[in-house]
Amino acid sequence: MAEQNLGTDSPVIETERADIPTEAVTAVPETAATPVKTPQVPDRPALEGLEDKLSAAWEQEKVYRFEEDTERSAVYSIDTPPPTASGSLHVGHMFSYTQTDVLARFQRMRGKNVFYPLGWDDNGLPTERRVQNYYGVRCDPSKAYIRGYTPPEKPARNQRDWDVISRPNFIELCEKLTVEDEKVFEDLFSRLGLSVDWTQTYRTIDDSTRAISQRAFMRDVQNGHAYTALAPTMWDVTFRTAVAQAELEAKDHPGAYHRYPFFTAEGQKVFIETTRPELLPSCVALVAHPEDERYQHLFGTTVTSPLFDVAVEVRAHRLADPEKGSGVAMICTFGDMTDVTWWRELQLPTRALIGRDGRLSRETPEWITSAQGRANYEQLAGKTVHSAKEAVVDLLRGACLLEGEPEKITHAVHFYEKGDKPLEVVTSRQWYIRNGGREADRRDALLRRGTEIDWHPGFMRSRYENWVEGLNGDWLISRQRFFGVPIPVWYPLDADGEPDYDAPVLPEESQLPVDPTTDTAPGYEESQRGQAGGFLGEADVLDTWATSSLTPHIAGRWSHDDEFFAKVFPFDLRPQGHDIIRTWLFASVVRAHSLNGSVPWTDAAISGWILDPDRKKMSKSKGNVVVPDDVLDQFGSDAVRYWAASAKLGADTAYEVAQMKIGRRLAIKLLNASKFALNLGVTEEHIVGGTEDLEVLTEPLDRALIVELREVIAQATSAFDGYDYARALQRVESFFWQFTDDYVELVKDRAYGARGEEAQASVRAALATTLDAVLRLFAPVLPFATDEVWRWWRQGSVHSAEWPQAEALDAVHGNAAMLPSVAEVLAGLRRAKSEAKVKQRTEVVSARVTAPNDALSHIEAALGDIRAATRSRAIELVGEGEAVHAISVSDVELADPEQS
Repeated sequence: MAEQNLGTDSPVIETERADIPTEAVTAVPETAATPVKTPQVPDRPALEGLEDKLSAAWEQEKVYRFEEDTERSAVYSIDTPPPTASGSLHVGHMFSYTQTDVLARFQRMRGKNVFYPLGWDDNGLPTERRVQNYYGVRCDPSKAYIRGYTPPEKPARNQRDWDVISRPNFIELCEKLTVEDEKVFEDLFSRLGLSVDWTQTYRTIDDSTRAISQRAFMRDVQNGHAYTALAPTMWDVTFRTAVAQAELEAKDHPGAYHRYPFFTAEGQKVFIETTRPELLPSCVALVAHPEDERYQHLFGTTVTSPLFDVAVEVRAHRLADPEKGSGVAMICTFGDMTDVTWWRELQLPTRALIGRDGRLSRETPEWITSAQGRANYEQLAGKTVHSAKEAVVDLLRGACLLEGEPEKITHAVHFYEKGDKPLEVVTSRQWYIRNGGREADRRDALLRRGTEIDWHPGFMRSRYENWVEGLNGDWLISRQRFFGVPIPVWYPLDADGEPDYDAPVLPEESQLPVDPTTDTAPGYEESQRGQAGGFLGEADVLDTWATSSLTPHIAGRWSHDDEFFAKVFPFDLRPQGHDIIRTWLFASVVRAHSLNGSVPWTDAAISGWILDPDRKKMSKSKGNVVVPDDVLDQFGSDAVRYWAASAKLGADTAYEVAQMKIGRRLAIKLLNASKFALNLGVTEEHIVGGTEDLEVLTEPLDRALIVELREVIAQATSAFDGYDYARALQRVESFFWQFTDDYVELVKDRAYGARGEEAQASVRAALATTLDAVLRLFAPVLPFATDEVWRWWRQGSVHSAEWPQAEALDAVHGNAAMLPSVAEVLAGLRRAKSEAKVKQRTEVVSARVTAPNDALSHIEAALGDIRAATRSRAIELVGEGEAVHAISVSDVELADPEQS
């Protein structure tokens, strides 16, 4: 009998696919009347070329198309993360998007009508900066729109020479460039095998999305969920924009404690220690802990500030730390958010000095009244924060008020996540959405929403809850940028030309989308813009998260196709990374709560980060990312998907080439093992699954395999239902290797008909049934290799096939423990030959197998297969009752290799 090579190192597996006949891969729609397909197996199966060929076939056959004529109960809808179109993809994207796709493919095979759209996040600062640099343009919302504007062929080197264009013109350029970027992303995602319905894509800046985002904002305003207020705001002086709490990033930053005194009426010195001496002229109070005995006698009295001679009160507050510095702190408006808390709770005056440009006011503030104080301030006026700090320290030192030299420290300071300078707290008018940061009832309601979501893994819910419970203010949604969704608001101007912010003018919903900087306010003429008695258009745009928080609404056509929206909302799944639970996930819950009175989805699948070999998160800023094209070229899509699907949800995972090599080996093995089975004459007619054809399984070893297969199907299904695709993959893979390495080797002789037609029919049935199920079980993870094999012998695509049902095999009776017992004997005899340094085809003259009685019966029932697989003449079976817990192979006598 010729040996059949099922290994992964065969010289034929790396060849091109030009020799494969077209008819071997042509899909035929499956119908009840379709005749059984004659298997057509290529001579040299290979992974190369499968991605392009099958991606085109899937698109042509509309395998992943969402059927809109449906009922909500039949739908499984996925709110997929829209990647930033102005960025670039890395292996982290492949990792998380594959995990989502695995779940989508499983649900589709379970009979669900899967709504799996993909969006492009082309709204926000990254796109704005890319377009500015690419075209050499700057945006000015006050500029008039130029129809047919064409940017310079070559951008000017100096930014001062860039074209200054209107916001509508700028948005047009953004849309033009992002379309080109998105095409590259789509090609890469298709190559990765994402089963996305590419007819359902959306963008976060097109007309439809702008209208939905503006409509949602207007309804939140009308229902009291959104409001405008003049308040202290975290501000990035580089980008000149407000920053929300969720966008803050704490970084270690060098600083120094400066110790200097305030003075009581009696001349007593009250020392404070601060890292922000430049804020001394904006001091409004000193504060100490109410139980700090050192300062209790001062509470309610006033002290005078050094240099500027301003009287401020000494107050008590629980946030003051007696162990920090001198125990008494200087409250300024505003140095940080703790100052904001003190200012609000103690109802202190506002003495703001730092402007949006990061410089101190050029005008001497009115509260500094002494001649010396005003003279000192003139030395600070208009300076940057850094220069003002140096000037104040010099003034203190010159007046002999600085006690000792500044003590250098490193402390955590808030930065904008995209910025490189510490944030300032600037008083400005902004728009907010209520998120429970200031209302206990709303906070509790949003916490309850978190319990309505099934979290995978479950512990991720605590991250959501910790974020909600730690909020210290409402969600700031206005941004002082150009490219984004305009806030659809105008303000009436009074007789003095001052805007009335308490009476904003909103458009009719039928007018959306609008841009208040270019569109005229309802009820006014354009000539009244900026005139007393006229109107002023809001120049700010919505925070990108204020639009991205509506991805279920955007993809689901909320507010313009209510019938469609009802078929997909609330969505079934939100997959995303754990780092944006506080932003994207929470923001989506806030909007669904206010707009729909529900959660946005029932389940949240949270993926982990990809780590480099040093266990650090991969990020473009760190320069440690891996480009997807290189990985896909080297290992292939199925191998990369295998690596991603091997990691559990929520688990940070190392970028591991070794795991991809295992995945590639598995995919190749699947091709070769399938080729072997199909070349034995196996067809779909041999698949068992009903009581009427189970009698074909006459051999105990075949029945044992099918019983084990039934258990694998049940376990994999249960794991997938619990969103534990990694466990499902592990179980199926373990069974597959047992099937190929043990079972297939054991039954080769029978499969070739050496023991009669009945025994051959039994093994063909077992092979066909197992191959059919294994292809479907692997399909969510290895879509290319499985569909390639499926098309060799079945009609249509495996991805349109039904998920295997364990119940279909319930009537098969056998003992699943039989195959492991027999496999141990097989391994023992192989090992004996290896240790003797002879080839595996060398005959075994005799051998002894010792085993527990129950295992011995299994071995005896499969003795014919064992002898044929190992070329054994005689095998003695010795039972040792229950005292023996392991199977051993001994006294192996081998024939002369030359005679064998």
